Amino acid sequence: MSNMNESQEMVKLTINNIPIEVPKGTKIMQAAKVLGIDIPHLCYHEDQRIKAHCRLCSVEVTGKKRLLAACSTEVWEGMDVHTDTQIVRDTQVSILQLMLANHHKDCLSCPRNQNCDLQRLCSRFNILKSNLPSVVKEVPRIETNPSIVRDPSKCIRCGRCIRACKDVQGIAALTYAGRSSDIVVTTAFNKPMEETDCILCGQCSLVCPTGAIVEKDDTQKVLDALQDDSKHVIVQVAPSVRVALGDAFGLEPGAIVTGQMVTALKLLGFDKVFDTNFGADLTIMEEGHEFLHRLEHGGVLPMMTSCSPGWVNYMEKHFPTCINHLSSAKSPMSMFGAIAKTYYAKQTGLKPQEIVTVSIMPCTAKKFEAARPEMGRDGYRDVDVVLTTRELIKLIKYVGLSIGQLPENDFDSPLGLSTGAGAIFGATGGVMEAALRTVYEKVTSKTLEKLEFMDVRGFEGIKEATVHLPGRDVHIAVAHTLKNARTIMEQVKKGTSPYDFIEIMACPGGCIGGGGQPIGTTNAIRKKRMAALYEIDKALPIRKSHENPDIQTLYQDFLGEPLGEKAHELLHTHYHQVDKPYTFN
Repeated sequence: MSNMNESQEMVKLTINNIPIEVPKGTKIMQAAKVLGIDIPHLCYHEDQRIKAHCRLCSVEVTGKKRLLAACSTEVWEGMDVHTDTQIVRDTQVSILQLMLANHHKDCLSCPRNQNCDLQRLCSRFNILKSNLPSVVKEVPRIETNPSIVRDPSKCIRCGRCIRACKDVQGIAALTYAGRSSDIVVTTAFNKPMEETDCILCGQCSLVCPTGAIVEKDDTQKVLDALQDDSKHVIVQVAPSVRVALGDAFGLEPGAIVTGQMVTALKLLGFDKVFDTNFGADLTIMEEGHEFLHRLEHGGVLPMMTSCSPGWVNYMEKHFPTCINHLSSAKSPMSMFGAIAKTYYAKQTGLKPQEIVTVSIMPCTAKKFEAARPEMGRDGYRDVDVVLTTRELIKLIKYVGLSIGQLPENDFDSPLGLSTGAGAIFGATGGVMEAALRTVYEKVTSKTLEKLEFMDVRGFEGIKEATVHLPGRDVHIAVAHTLKNARTIMEQVKKGTSPYDFIEIMACPGGCIGGGGQPIGTTNAIRKKRMAALYEIDKALPIRKSHENPDIQTLYQDFLGEPLGEKAHELLHTHYHQVDKPYTFN
């Protein structure tokens, strides 16, 4: 094994009679993977701590009277492992049969059909139906919010969602209840998710191996709009979608498919295909100037970014007394929607009600954001429909397209031109870096020669740095996941925060790891997507938001100036403490 550190203590063993040497502490499952042996599993997830609940990964070890769980058992010197003996296979088949007996088998109508771990394993073991009587309890799907749908009849009680919510986000909105065969995964007092501490980030849906937790599917709304000749249907696409979409079409993780994605959207029938990166550039103009205004006029500091809707939901529910620290700037998606229904409508001679704005986002919480009463005016919404990356994959496959084989196309104008600063919005630290590029030049009136702020890049949970501006050092921090956000927020709440400007993203790695990204997303894949966004930034001719000529024209012809009256009306909003459940139309 060439990738092993030679200084580590090594252990020799055999797996299925094949000798192998791995570092001490390696689990059987990882050792088998080195040999190309995929030991079946369901509760195991490479980014989570070991649970060993499902026992599907049981293996036979010579000298042991019982089967051992490959996910949790460390190898030892001379160990002799067998992954495919009769007793192992019989045990795995029996476990799958038991799961199927307590599982709704309506696969054709399930959102995870052909992308379900349980279905895949049943196919692998040639289990066509359960030989056991069904004990499924008829429990209705829970569809009470715009973002997440729960189907308890599909739950296999693996605990992945619980671990994602508790260990990654530090929220614990999901938990086990009941005992023995009656144990279920549910919320506290079985409340709808939006009435709990849940912030609808969708990380639970990203790790769920079945269809027990999925995004709210709005693809039919889009298909209906595309067939309505009275509607002008436009679409905007978030930066992180273009580096994740290829996963579902056999491309390498992090593959950049921007041009092919635009072609696919045009072939789906959208009248115009625009780039949310344009909205990101616009966000930097407003948010950057807001920070400078607070800095120069004694405003509330630290100022905190507000483009991650899961993070905003978290603030409203968990730290409502600190809401005034949030930037009032809308997210790139909502800014784009507001401009599309006003400036773009004026440019095209269309009425706002004739325009349907569709957003392709990596995030389930974006559906919630679009439904907020603050995100619209005069009886219409800024954004009419939000689809996740997963839903876009469904639409592309529905019409039989293959991303890797499509020709490339450019985004449409006038809302399609963007900068490298807009592209890196999708990675943790990207919003801060994009803002600093503009803030520095606005304050110093000097050209920033080195655009890369390396201190805010990377996958570390909390990053901090100091930026030297004339007359003042600005202390900044960047955090991703809400468990890390809590650490920072406790300081802010106590009034002991040393920072002036803070960026927080709800999801691991930022939007590249959003809850609406392709199933199978792991931290290793998130890092490849992050690298791809920085590649896009580096390759673009314009890398600073304030140098985007279309943004400059927008201010000259329509908005006036950043933080001006028109900009405040369309591009800024307010947030509030959640003291009662949201209602949704």
